[in-house]
Amino acid sequence: MDLRELDLNLLVVFHEVFRERQISAAARRLKLTQSGVSNALARLRRSAGDELFVRTTEGMQPTPYAERMAEPVAAALAQLELAFQPNQAFDPATSRRRFTIAMTDVGETYFMPKLVEACAEQAPQADIASVRAGLVDLRTEMEAGRVDLAIGAFEDAPAVLYQRRLFRQAYVSMFRRGHPLGSGALTLERFKAARHLVVTSMESPYDCINEALAQAGIDVGTTFSVPHFAAVPYIVGTTSLVATVPQRLAERAAGPFQLEVAASPLRLPPLQTNMFWHRRYNQDHANGWLRALVASLFAE
Repeated sequence: MDLRELDLNLLVVFHEVFRERQISAAARRLKLTQSGVSNALARLRRSAGDELFVRTTEGMQPTPYAERMAEPVAAALAQLELAFQPNQAFDPATSRRRFTIAMTDVGETYFMPKLVEACAEQAPQADIASVRAGLVDLRTEMEAGRVDLAIGAFEDAPAVLYQRRLFRQAYVSMFRRGHPLGSGALTLERFKAARHLVVTSMESPYDCINEALAQAGIDVGTTFSVPHFAAVPYIVGTTSLVATVPQRLAERAAGPFQLEVAASPLRLPPLQTNMFWHRRYNQDHANGWLRALVASLFAE
């Protein structure tokens, strides 16, 4: 393909079809007719020598050639957009921007209180909202700018995302104040004899908790369970159950829920929490301000 002979507007069409997987949806975003989008695709197919997209029951699915094109094309278009935008600095004191951060329920418990407080001081007219990381396509949502940051221990984050390490933490045992486990060393034998609250989340890396419990001889199928971590402090704070949770969650919940925290006798790998952002917005001033705020509050 000779770029000197290529209409670069065709790459804009390609980008939207790749993102939407539908001719009609791409046409609406581009404010073109469906036939106009189809004709543009036909021209690009001839130039590329590849079908690019194949119509299936699940929409227009990209070919391997199109998959390889997608990220370089998206990055090039993003750079062109930045090149033609006026260089306006982000002023947090006057901005009314709404930032969206993808995180887990553990992350919401730990990060949101400090973020809300800091945002109220530095950007009083801006808002921060969270979305559950496991329920959105991070690559698509962050590329489109609908999610500004992702924070968590995501081991399978798309390569297109930049990342910065915030901290590492251990898993700990958490139980109500006055629990028998609070007196003396928490040995594996005493831990196994206790009644456990299990979080059935299979999201990586939290799935390793139940694997470790099972290897220790604790039958996770016959214990009390909940599908997420948010309810854990409420339950262990008023029962004799013990839960294995990330250390930062335990530290945040210990005071308000009258809980005790002890090192877990289970062999669990440390949990590394990172901040992620899309390379498309690496030079965006507002995104950079949010990254700096998160780092100042939580980075080790």
